[in-house]
Amino acid sequence: MCIGERIKKRRTKLNLTQAALAELVGMAQQSLQSVESGKIEKPRKIKELAEALQTTPEYLQFGVGEMDNATVVASAGNYLPLISMVQAGVWTDIHEVAPLDVELYPCPIKCSKRSFIVKVEGESMLPKFEEGDLIYVDPDAQVENGSYVVARLDDENQATFKQLIIDGNKKYLKALNPDWPNKFVEINGNCTIVGKVVFTGKAL
Repeated sequence: MCIGERIKKRRTKLNLTQAALAELVGMAQQSLQSVESGKIEKPRKIKELAEALQTTPEYLQFGVGEMDNATVVASAGNYLPLISMVQAGVWTDIHEVAPLDVELYPCPIKCSKRSFIVKVEGESMLPKFEEGDLIYVDPDAQVENGSYVVARLDDENQATFKQLIIDGNKKYLKALNPDWPNKFVEINGNCTIVGKVVFTGKAL
């Protein structure tokens, strides 16, 4: 679902016409029509649209907390930092992040205070996860066979996002992309599981 579809979904839910919503946010109805049809992918007045649609800018932009009543996200009061994969690699050594130094996004589900968000990089987890998707990672969530995890390999300076496969006494990191070279990487003490992916927000 793209930003235009989310706007239309919320507008319909609130029984607003295009003309009424356009008037509320101070934009031309033709512009709103172009947004909802997908012709305009990065509309202005995101904050005004979110307010008029009783939701959050994050929901409209990223689909974070895709639910009928996205105001639940806004009132949740649980905001997580968006960090890089490099930062995720050393996350176990980071005790706190200054809010002014990072972007914060609302978390629509219950997770630990140490949780964080990273953007998916590369194509190794296609088609389920696309580059730019936001993955919510909880270091305190229990992992099991098949869990999607962010892991740090000791010989690399950043983390990686893969599926954890447990086969008897052996553990592997699996890439979902069928065309990806080295789909399976065995981990044998040279890897630290930073956290489990507990929620995903789709990119535009």
